[in-house]
Amino acid sequence: MRGVRRRLTLALTLVALAVALLTFARPADAQEPDGVPDAPASFDIVAVSGFLDEIVADFIEQSIDDAEAQESGGVILQINSSATVIDNARLIELAQRISDATVPVYGWVGPSGATAQGGVAQLMAITDEMGIASFAKFGNTGPIVLGDFIPAERAALLDGLESSLISDLDALDLGLIDSESPTLALFALGPGPGDELPGFDSVIDSTSGEEPVREIASPVRLRKLSLFKGWMHSVASPAMAYLLFLIGAALLVFEFYTAGIGIAGVIGAFCLLLGGYGLEVLPTRWWALALLVVAMLGYSIDVQTGVPRAWSVIATVSLLIGSLFLYDGFSISWITLLVGIVGLATSMISGMPAMVRTRFGTPTIGREWMIGMMGEALTEVKKDGVVMIDGAPWRAMVNRTTPIAAGDPVRVVAIEGLFLEIEPEEGGARDYREMRPSHDEDAVDA
Repeated sequence: MRGVRRRLTLALTLVALAVALLTFARPADAQEPDGVPDAPASFDIVAVSGFLDEIVADFIEQSIDDAEAQESGGVILQINSSATVIDNARLIELAQRISDATVPVYGWVGPSGATAQGGVAQLMAITDEMGIASFAKFGNTGPIVLGDFIPAERAALLDGLESSLISDLDALDLGLIDSESPTLALFALGPGPGDELPGFDSVIDSTSGEEPVREIASPVRLRKLSLFKGWMHSVASPAMAYLLFLIGAALLVFEFYTAGIGIAGVIGAFCLLLGGYGLEVLPTRWWALALLVVAMLGYSIDVQTGVPRAWSVIATVSLLIGSLFLYDGFSISWITLLVGIVGLATSMISGMPAMVRTRFGTPTIGREWMIGMMGEALTEVKKDGVVMIDGAPWRAMVNRTTPIAAGDPVRVVAIEGLFLEIEPEEGGARDYREMRPSHDEDAVDA
């Protein structure tokens, strides 16, 4: 009897275990009660600003890859770009990636005052739905290179926009834009319930006691460039690349004409490297860049002499022309030009010579005009010291072994490397290296 009870207990235990396993092994959707919806899909917002360069193109492709891997409900490109600096082959490659995306890709020109021009405008025409913010602009598409990807009805509407820019209302009237939405949220929600982007969910909030309002229910992920890539993208902007190039070149000129290498040279090399990167990315005219180099060389020659001369005029003209025509296809703002041209010319003509002299570091080429000039010893000069010549301090060494007391008048007789060679105004020892007569011989000749 006891054995029968044991076997019965074991059988009941096995049955209970089987029932439990079947219960917990049901599919996930079978566990949800009827009428409870699945969680809303998330959406990815990709901010595209500045010029469409290689960094931004890679960023868009990577964002689509991540959205597909995470089974996103869609990707919304928030566009504010006025030019494209990648070649047509790269633009077509990017268009192919957008066209082949397994998640919907939407485009919205915003915020207010934003623009979509060039290749970016053509990419917008490939998206599943297009929106535009108030007072935003669209157009200047240039020659259509993405015709194989743009739907026929949109391609026809793009005719006439190769060199013209239209407003948000004009784009809406033409039927080129699907909706005029002041904000990105309204673009996603649509004008009313049921008008949301496909897969985008909203809810009605009526708990405030006021008029019910729609709110976003779908999770939203905002994607931006990483810190480093965003920084490099900013460096490749026209104004930044131009100013960094000028600042870097000016600091290197200053450091070249001083004794030793200091922080100015390191910063100058860094700025010049960044500016060169930006100019390489942007459509730069090589002859205009060459004029900027000529300008720096011209200013350098007159920095050596300490006074502005013909080379300063040549340098300023080269700087002006090179700055105005530096980029092919777009121009620099007048504020940037004013800062670059006026700032560089002023520093090179007036500020740089004074700074170089105070650091005792200008080379000998172009300073022959100082020979014969009179000055005053600022310190006692037995072997070397400091003198004041033409209102600026200079390192100096005495002519042979003639000592000079502080405050005595001195005359420049030669230039040796980084030093002025001087002698007292009266009684200077005759230097066998010079062909000039002594003061006594000058008196006899008179």
